[in-house]
Amino acid sequence: MRDHDIVVYGATGFAGVLVAGHLAAHAPAGTRIALAGRSPERLAAVRARLGVDWPVIVADAMDAAALAGLAASARVVISAAGPYAKYGHALVHACAQAGTDYADLSGEVLFVRRSIDDNHELASKTGARIVHSCGFDSIPSDIGVHVLHAAVTEAGAGELTGTTLVVTSMKGGASGGTIDSMRTQLDTVRADRAARRIAASPYSLTPDRDAEPDLGRQEDIVTVAARDVDPALRGTLAPFVMASYNTRIVRRSNALRGYAYGRGFRYRETISTGTGPLSPVRAAATTIGLGALMAGLALRPTRIVLDRILAKPGDGPSESARRKGHFTMDIFTTTTTGARFSARFKAKGDPGYAATAVMLGESALALALDRDALPPSPGGVLTPATGIGDALVTRLRNAGMEIGAAERVATH
Repeated sequence: MRDHDIVVYGATGFAGVLVAGHLAAHAPAGTRIALAGRSPERLAAVRARLGVDWPVIVADAMDAAALAGLAASARVVISAAGPYAKYGHALVHACAQAGTDYADLSGEVLFVRRSIDDNHELASKTGARIVHSCGFDSIPSDIGVHVLHAAVTEAGAGELTGTTLVVTSMKGGASGGTIDSMRTQLDTVRADRAARRIAASPYSLTPDRDAEPDLGRQEDIVTVAARDVDPALRGTLAPFVMASYNTRIVRRSNALRGYAYGRGFRYRETISTGTGPLSPVRAAATTIGLGALMAGLALRPTRIVLDRILAKPGDGPSESARRKGHFTMDIFTTTTTGARFSARFKAKGDPGYAATAVMLGESALALALDRDALPPSPGGVLTPATGIGDALVTRLRNAGMEIGAAERVATH
């Protein structure tokens, strides 16, 4: 019998407080939750702010012994302490050793690749489900394709082929933690050629690159005519800023499932730039701006300027701004039988903060309380779709998020 059902590590950071707040408001009575981090004073302040009597656990991210004790005390550990490449490896390893389930908000390719290499086999032996990317990166992408595939399978319509996610609408600010993670990874790939190759590979997170089908180049920075995605769409689609991460999580899900989505499954992510005559111009500007941001963060002189204006780690929008945020993502596919299907993932709340707190909190609750509804798995470094699956879909729907998929019937 473990002492805690869920431990929230990094509970004093901006994201950690929001996740803990969601659990305080929505976890079923009797759920045993603890707050963890480096500072007992700050943890006590968060506890008082939330009005709960949860225990606190003091553990530094670099203290392997303290993290081992933390992991052994819990059924599930939430980590909201990033950048994960700096602060996350020891906690993941402690959970893998202890057979403790784990969920985080990582959007860092290099961190997850190392987590797979160091912990997948170990976690498979201990039964730990190590589930990275349980926030806006990458639940809408991964769970969206999961429900899309389920609809195609139920209809007996074959396998998925070309599949495109379109961010149809979105309102919300950039996360300071996400930007700091981008800085960390850019510094690494600039200094390490091997890391650069891993980050650039579309299959950087799959179990066995040699087993992947040869589908040619799969670019993340793409501008697409919307009608080429679906005949009913108009305008031009620009690259989505998190495509270079989310696509790799979705491909890992397909590989871990034995290529259930299809060996001809190709996946990309885009964002709508409207339907008017200026749509191609906006798409081009988005593409150029995204490249300029990456170049600016990679070069010291421009980074100094950008660091003054971009969100800082721990910064976040006001409660009012978080409440006014929203996002809608539509995923379109054509199957091997020629049928067209689409899925929608829609939620209220700032994507990187309010909606993410719900996603991570419900991921942990599913792991802790919905064991019989989880996908069959011996454990390992998994994805939201392969580690939590329909149990998470149910919980997020009950939390007010719209998630569904259906065949698109042509109209004339």
